[in-house]
Amino acid sequence: MEKTSQRNKRTMVGLVTSDKMDKTVVVKVSSKVKHPTYKKYILRSNKYKAHDALNQCAIGDTVAITECRPLSRDKNWRVSKIVVKAIK
Repeated sequence: MEKTSQRNKRTMVGLVTSDKMDKTVVVKVSSKVKHPTYKKYILRSNKYKAHDALNQCAIGDTVAITECRPLSRDKNWRVSKIVVKAIK
């Protein structure tokens, strides 16, 4: 039986905060959310563990991550491309 439709996968852009694990980076994704009562925009952030197969990412890089199948207990994202490389 063939799959005729493929689900659209979420994509986010964030900053690499840790690259200490093998083939895994921690990416911090920030977003602005409007407070329901005060109508002021607040900066919220989440951290995601993403698979970096070639260990190319370093701390400070801006990367795009894409949703994928579970690769480990808490790794459901894959680094799709490095948007901006950090200056060393």
